[in-house]
Amino acid sequence: MPDSLQDDEPAPRRVKEDEAAKHHDRAVQNALVEAQKQILQFLQRRLGDRDAADEVLQRFSLRALERASQLHDVRMVRGWLGRILATTIVDYQREAARRRRREIVIDQAEVETHPVDEELDAAICNCLYRILPTLKAEYADIIWRADILGEPRDRLAESLGTSLNNVTVRLHRGRQALRKRLEQMCRTCPVHGFMDCHCEKGEHLRKAIAEAKAKITP
Repeated sequence: MPDSLQDDEPAPRRVKEDEAAKHHDRAVQNALVEAQKQILQFLQRRLGDRDAADEVLQRFSLRALERASQLHDVRMVRGWLGRILATTIVDYQREAARRRRREIVIDQAEVETHPVDEELDAAICNCLYRILPTLKAEYADIIWRADILGEPRDRLAESLGTSLNNVTVRLHRGRQALRKRLEQMCRTCPVHGFMDCHCEKGEHLRKAIAEAKAKITP
């Protein structure tokens, strides 16, 4: 067989691989947008105002990015995100009250430890439900069972037929993968649904993220 034909043989395979990669990227991006929408819809219901919901969503995204390094230390991803969202809402409402010249007293420590309400918890769960399928199946499964459902690790190890140490390692890696997805979600344009968007809101988000990074960078 001529060399030229031999050289051309891998091309169709490369094309298929490229198409598969692009399809996967689109699927991931769509999932991130849908996850973001779940939180935005909840915020609109809770705050009763789209502009306020957009503002709180952006603040929540920034806080999640700032605290993303904590993800491997927390026991429950769901609770971790829920507390960030709850405190973001309270802080926004406190600022709004001040702008209206009304004084309110809020114990921040109490907010941090107060149980997340059912509606907020459902919004977080729906968000994670959209994101988890974009991870490797073994990571998505163990995060869902350990972090979302709260299944004990020893029971997980027994049902998976593996060691407790292996479960711990897999959960750690899964959380790292989830953290990456959450960071991508937080950088996603709320209007056009993709990262690094150059529309007005996209640029505003990029600027806010850059400012937040500058504050935490030594």
